[in-house]
Amino acid sequence: MEMNRLRDTINRMAAGLLRAQSPDGAWRLCFDTGILTDSYLIILVAALGKRDPDIMREHAARIASLQQVNGAWKLYPDEDGGNLEATAEACYALLCSGYYRQSDPAIALAKQFIRSRGGLSKARSLLTQVIFAATGQAEWPRQLRIPLDVFFSSLGLGLDLYSLSGHARVHLIPTLIMSNRQFSVRNPDMPDLSDLFTGGSRTFDNDDTWISALSGFLGSLPLASLLASGSESALQKAEAYMFERLEPNGTLLTYPTATILMAFSLLALQYPADSPMIDRLIGGVKSLRCADRAHIQSASSEVWDTALLSYALREAGVPADSPSIAGAAGYLAVRQQSRLGDWAVRTPHTEAGGWGFSAVNTIYPDVDDSVAALRAIRPFTDRLAGGRSNWERGLHWVLAMRNDDGGWPAFERTGKSLPSGFFAFEGSSDVSTDPSTVDLTGRVLDFLGKELNMSIGHRWIDESVTWVLSQQERNGSWYGRWGIAYLSGTGAAVQGMTAVGMASDHPAIRKAVRWLLSVQNADGGWGESCLSDQVKHYVPLGESTPSQTAWAMDALIAASDRLTPELERGAEALLRSLERRDWTFTYPTGAMLPGNIYAHYPSYNYIWPLLTMSSLMKKYGS
Repeated sequence: MEMNRLRDTINRMAAGLLRAQSPDGAWRLCFDTGILTDSYLIILVAALGKRDPDIMREHAARIASLQQVNGAWKLYPDEDGGNLEATAEACYALLCSGYYRQSDPAIALAKQFIRSRGGLSKARSLLTQVIFAATGQAEWPRQLRIPLDVFFSSLGLGLDLYSLSGHARVHLIPTLIMSNRQFSVRNPDMPDLSDLFTGGSRTFDNDDTWISALSGFLGSLPLASLLASGSESALQKAEAYMFERLEPNGTLLTYPTATILMAFSLLALQYPADSPMIDRLIGGVKSLRCADRAHIQSASSEVWDTALLSYALREAGVPADSPSIAGAAGYLAVRQQSRLGDWAVRTPHTEAGGWGFSAVNTIYPDVDDSVAALRAIRPFTDRLAGGRSNWERGLHWVLAMRNDDGGWPAFERTGKSLPSGFFAFEGSSDVSTDPSTVDLTGRVLDFLGKELNMSIGHRWIDESVTWVLSQQERNGSWYGRWGIAYLSGTGAAVQGMTAVGMASDHPAIRKAVRWLLSVQNADGGWGESCLSDQVKHYVPLGESTPSQTAWAMDALIAASDRLTPELERGAEALLRSLERRDWTFTYPTGAMLPGNIYAHYPSYNYIWPLLTMSSLMKKYGS
């Protein structure tokens, strides 16, 4: 392996990143999450009766450009045939835009694909069902006709709202406001898509859980009148819940999908379509539009990208006291949060101090971003306002978020669980709760080991390592919730455990190495399909991607004292994958909503390869 070639690539990538940094110290690299958010914004604007040519024309053009030859839209390039829900949403949005008609070939092909998959009644995504029900195209699912009093009553009737994850709550509350009122909005300019329900009934086939039966049962009992009597109070509490979680840019907890649902729910609460509040929400969604193309991000990633890119540049040899690294630290320091969020419900007596994913995030910190920010800021703790005390406040917040099982969640410590099978929506088990995950826990351990010299032998670390070991699959891999998927989890687990002192010849590490080598591609790299995230077992992509190759190599580097032939082949493959600007370069390796939303982060083609190549140079360069 030519170390000079590695060094040249590192230097070239670092120089490009330094040129791309904004004057305020941040990196703003727009990430792609498919067409869902673009489609929903068009549908909302059409439902409000507003004519916004820029939104309609430009976003419709982007959606149309991604249609496949068979009429479908895909969530990721290797998805088999296409995706029913994405195709239905895209078809609906194109018709709502006013630039397409029912008779257009693109629409006819899309409808043909939808019918070939059994029609719209086969859609299993919560968001798909809600957007069609809210606009009068489908009946409200019975499993969503849950009285708001179940969550908001003072009578002790029901379920703990905080059993759900924060991202689930802000999507469910506006949904329940609408479903409780059986709300829908239509106008003459919107299409009629009843022909997509092949059985004649505008209902969804997966609406058969016990909660659906309970909804019907409640309607026949005297309890229903008790719930109804408090419904206005529950509606007011639900409305207040949303407003209390608006971020400065006008988004609901930074999510455009939740913000769009909130706009619809305000219509259900009798807000006029031209209400300043609804205009503010639309403005919030628009604020997430990419600067270089017509795409609404699922959130903006300034904090995440800036923290990780500055760390990767430091590891690549950019001096810690350079203006670029110092500027990034200054940018991150002022975005440390000081407001209590929902996380405080299960972590009382803990001071705010985390960081969120987005620059506008003020009440929804997460462990991954907080660890990345702490790492980026650490060299500057004595120079920044608040200095070491603020850094320690952030560290304390991260440590306080550890779950009782020894692992770390993304946003909130794990509480009580809702009954099994509460919802039957696609991916609901992955998003309705916020459990400990191996990838986050591995990155926290890596941070604690490398930055704070914490190691095995400390009871607290031992418990976390024991939890990670308990999650290992029989084949030696680990599942990663926030990256795709087993390559992400395995890389983070091995790095984290070796960083706190686990020997490279530990049976779990050896087993992980054997699995990684067994799935190495013929070209020397690694690649995993997004399908892994849905079926929960490893599915090869058949091609190598930069970030996934880097994740696999990170584990092998951590586990090997010498430069092996497999690592050499991996390094060559990584260099080739960075030069090959085909579909593998933009393949989504970020996991967001399993079965619904996957993310391609442009930053990932810099962060993880830079860290991997730098590790190779440092460990084996001499």
